[in-house]
Amino acid sequence: MEYIDTATGNLVSNPIDRLNVRTGKEISRFAQAKGSDSEDLFGAIFGAALSNINTTNKYLSDAENEEIKLAMGQSNSTHDLAIALQKASTALQYTVTLKNSITEAYRTIMNMQI
Repeated sequence: MEYIDTATGNLVSNPIDRLNVRTGKEISRFAQAKGSDSEDLFGAIFGAALSNINTTNKYLSDAENEEIKLAMGQSNSTHDLAIALQKASTALQYTVTLKNSITEAYRTIMNMQI
């Protein structure tokens, strides 16, 4: 199933692509393009993850703003509110999953015997 991204007007087949957040593969490609050695690579991955958090915060803020507009009568569109809430929910779930994966990888590395 394909969707039209209302912000850009592009046809998108994957709903995650509509969120404009980086997936794990995109973070890896972004990191490899930005850094050549391990310190640069870590910094690039950390920067991409931080960018993902900022995007999630933006979606949460947008959803809250839509709720306020609807409550104050400035907007009658429940459709926009539903879209903003779903984007925020999906982005937050993705961010939490990414955090859990990073935490688990850290624990695995720390438990390795050298």
